This record gives sequence, structure tokens and C-alpha cells, in this order.
Amino acid sequence: MPITSTELADARQAWGDALIAISKAFEADGIDGARAVAEGVLDSAYGYNLGPVLFKPTLASGDQTFRPTREGALSYFVGHDAEYPLDGGFGIKGWRSMTSETAAEFIEGDVGMWMGWISLTDKDGQVTKVDKSFGYKKDADGVLRIVLHHSSLPYKP
Repeated sequence: MPITSTELADARQAWGDALIAISKAFEADGIDGARAVAEGVLDSAYGYNLGPVLFKPTLASGDQTFRPTREGALSYFVGHDAEYPLDGGFGIKGWRSMTSETAAEFIEGDVGMWMGWISLTDKDGQVTKVDKSFGYKKDADGVLRIVLHHSSLPYKP
């Protein structure tokens, strides 16, 4: 079954809702609560069951710029991992809302790609806007999985 634009939009919103859930779990239950929610997100939304995920987080650098493993992604979202000492936990920064603006999308059968801007608002009302690309593939059960996640801060000349 081919991917639809609506499925891409729903997957993007689900990703934003999950990020907010990680933040709220951290505030309510500390790192263990945040880690449990983040692990659920990684297992339900990302395609680590299909192979490496091409994940380039916004705030990652050096030898750990790219995170093709579930462990690397988990550390990026919740931090607190000695293997990734620079990770501050992007998912535990008090996020409260997410909006997206589409620049373009490409769909071919069971593969879909989206790029645009994601704006995240934290509990203090501060907005962070990032350039984002997501690539999705439907798995054997018809579940849309993130197989590419690239994020960067906008270029400022």
C-alpha cells in the first residue's frame, strides 16, 4: 500500500507528540521515566527493526555526529549515557508543542520523504526552529517507520 501525504503528516505529528511525552515523563518521573518513553518511541516510530537508521541529530558533532543505532538515538533524546558524553538529552528540554511547515515531499510506493521546518516550543514559551528531513518506509506490517532523520539549525549568513 503506497504512503500518502496524510500519513506523512500524521507521522510527523506523532513524532512531535512523542518528543513532548518524553519531556513530560522526565519532569514527572526523572530520567528512568523519560528513558522508558523514549525507548517506546524508538521502537514504534523508527525503523531500527529494518536496519540502520540514518539519523543526524541537530546537536551532535565529531565522531558521534551520526546515530545509526538505537542506542545512539536513545542517548541523543535522553542523555545520561557515558558512551555519549556530549548528549544533553534533546527530548528532556521541556517541550510543550510542535508545528511543522512543509517545503517539499516525495512519495514513491512504500517510501516517502519530507523536508521542511519544525518549530518546538518549550514550557517557557521559547521557540526553537530547525531544518528537518524525514525519510519513511512502510514495514511488512504496513507501519510507517522513520529510516532517515536529519536535523540542523538554520544557516545564518
